[in-house]
Amino acid sequence: MTAFADSLIDATRRLGHPLCVGLDPFPARIPLLFGPEGSLEALEGFFSAVLARVAGRVAIVKPQIGLFEPYGAAGVALVERLAERARDAGLLVLLDAKRGDIGTTAEGYARAYLGPIPSLHADCITVNPYMGLDTLEPFAAAALSEDKGMAVLVRTSNSGAGDFQDLLVDGAPLWERVAIALQPLAARLTGASGWSSLMIVAGATYPAEAARLRALLPNALFLVPGYGAQGAGADDALAGFIQGPHGREGGVVSSSRAILYPPGAFEATSLGHWATLIDRALDSAIAELRAATAR
Repeated sequence: MTAFADSLIDATRRLGHPLCVGLDPFPARIPLLFGPEGSLEALEGFFSAVLARVAGRVAIVKPQIGLFEPYGAAGVALVERLAERARDAGLLVLLDAKRGDIGTTAEGYARAYLGPIPSLHADCITVNPYMGLDTLEPFAAAALSEDKGMAVLVRTSNSGAGDFQDLLVDGAPLWERVAIALQPLAARLTGASGWSSLMIVAGATYPAEAARLRALLPNALFLVPGYGAQGAGADDALAGFIQGPHGREGGVVSSSRAILYPPGAFEATSLGHWATLIDRALDSAIAELRAATAR
């Protein structure tokens, strides 16, 4: 088995870019050629086709489970199937679930997604640290024993992030205090590549703060939201990356809507036409990020 960080960094080096494609269902934007609007049939057909387009071209995909959960157990079961299809296609799976709870509840979440017999087979999961470090421990233990990863919310990209994350604690913002508290965990999860399977979420909309986070957590991989549809460019997205053997590296940059729902895709009347538009959006993001890693 190979540690999550080692698998991810190897794949991004081989591909030459850090793009992560988010799997975020917005039913009203899925072309009707995949099925009736809002149906699980349409979601499954659409995301199965997306996986076929991105396989071999990106290292990792990120299903957002909260957007499937309104469909109930059938929606969660669909995420399980998509995760298996992604892994069968050679893609890593980062489950965006933002779990965080105490004691046995956290252990249950960790077993469900990172355990030896998971209900949903993810390679990494997003977790919320704001109930304390003890809530992260079950995920860390599973990551160590199963060669998985955990992506901890530190400096998020949403507009209200500063409501709490910017509050000063002994003269430093809370997000910085969280990063400092994660240093021992990052060291515990360091793999053979020198990178840690502890990821941190660092929004592309805060490039200066990403540089500070890199100084505090020099070997933590970054999960960078905010690129593309949320307005951040490639250089901002890579603000926390460092020079590696083949260019800047240090995590993945997530994009969902800009890849999944490009202009004209909803009106596509054939799978071939739709695939051309998806490929064009994918190629554009890859080229932009690949150029930025070389600067």
